[in-house]
Amino acid sequence: MNKAELIVDAKATLGEGPAWDARNQLLYWIDIKEKKVFVYNPRTGTNDTIQLDQTVGAAVPRSSGGLAVALENGFHILDLPSGTLTPIVDPEDNLPENRFNDGKCDAAGRFWAGTMAADGNGASGALYCLDTDMNVKQVLNELGISNGIAWDKQNQTMYFIDTPTNQIAAFDFSLEKGTITNKRVVADFSEEDGFPDGMTIDEEGMLWIAHFAGYQVSRWNPQNGEKLESVTLPVANVTSCVFGGTDLDELFITTAREGLDHHALEEQPQAGGLFRVKTNIRGSETYFFKG
Repeated sequence: MNKAELIVDAKATLGEGPAWDARNQLLYWIDIKEKKVFVYNPRTGTNDTIQLDQTVGAAVPRSSGGLAVALENGFHILDLPSGTLTPIVDPEDNLPENRFNDGKCDAAGRFWAGTMAADGNGASGALYCLDTDMNVKQVLNELGISNGIAWDKQNQTMYFIDTPTNQIAAFDFSLEKGTITNKRVVADFSEEDGFPDGMTIDEEGMLWIAHFAGYQVSRWNPQNGEKLESVTLPVANVTSCVFGGTDLDELFITTAREGLDHHALEEQPQAGGLFRVKTNIRGSETYFFKG
């Protein structure tokens, strides 16, 4: 496995949520705490910033243009490049202490995104599914920190991380109905460095999981719970990853500075940066929101 290289020294407070736009060969990612959406262009090396006025938990490309975003005040459409927001729905307008945290789209173009308490405590979070008709439903509740999501190539299994559980869960998934059933645990993180954060899946059905406070992204076989390999990074707080590039064989990795004291930041000057590593496998595509 190649070494991860720093490609944007963004110094993001809480870099997160990378999503690959194969149509335009762009990477979208976010800084949750600084209320920013980034557009990284690998061809030019530019990383454009869209400044919002509320925390942003997830940003996904939209089939008809722009992005769908999950903000502290619910789901919105974000026009590019103007940065204009159009509200869709706020499923937690009665929970001002919560914020959205992570999300992505399934193969049918639904936008799944989850919430957490803004202070990171308790279990007030939930997972929501925004359908293409702009109706939203709650899928899971009593979550600590709703985090990584991935679907297998057959669209029969959805993987999901609630970070404080230190587990990766799997559900039977119905692509037709957008429903999940039959929860089980497929990987246990309790012996790992750090905590499971964002996640993606490769074409062999193996999961790539970011370790927050663990200096790595690791690859797991969800069929037997075995850890296969890992990519180490020079920063502790590794938050998420996605496959991109023309052949979907480049893993883009987001990181964070949050939670690091002055001494730690001196030791980890690249914390909060965007990293990339060339892999020997193709990843899964990032699906677009079809609403």
